[in-house]
Amino acid sequence: MAKGKTNAMRILDGLHISYTTHSYENKDGKIDGISVAEKIGVDKRQVFKTLVVQDGEKEPYVFIIPVQAELDLKKAAKAVQSKKVEMAPVKDIQKLTGYIRGGCSPIGMKKSYQTILDDSAEGLPSIVVSGGKIGLQMELEVSDLIQATNAAVVNVLS
Repeated sequence: MAKGKTNAMRILDGLHISYTTHSYENKDGKIDGISVAEKIGVDKRQVFKTLVVQDGEKEPYVFIIPVQAELDLKKAAKAVQSKKVEMAPVKDIQKLTGYIRGGCSPIGMKKSYQTILDDSAEGLPSIVVSGGKIGLQMELEVSDLIQATNAAVVNVLS
């Protein structure tokens, strides 16, 4: 699968981190995490979504949480030592990350943002995150994801 590597894959390759890719059909428009988990045949507890939030100064932060979970914005703000955070506007996602909504990988964004991985990832056999485009997921060890994103591990779920 050398052709069509995403920036996220190139970064993992450069770090000598092994990963498995999972492709899925997205013509049906079902690109939500739970649908994706079903399409690639992975337990939804292992599939995580990438969320971008901003604080009052519009500073972006990245949160990686289970697809079926909700981010607790108060816990998220505390995790990044901010008074308050809110979801970044969808129209700004590509400008901030270099990725489109639905294909936003926590690895290989335009800039390196403070990243928080929810602690529910601890103890999982592996974790699945976006590969950097719609229709592509990457599965890797949790410790490798933490290394590639320099993530802190914190409980940030509602």
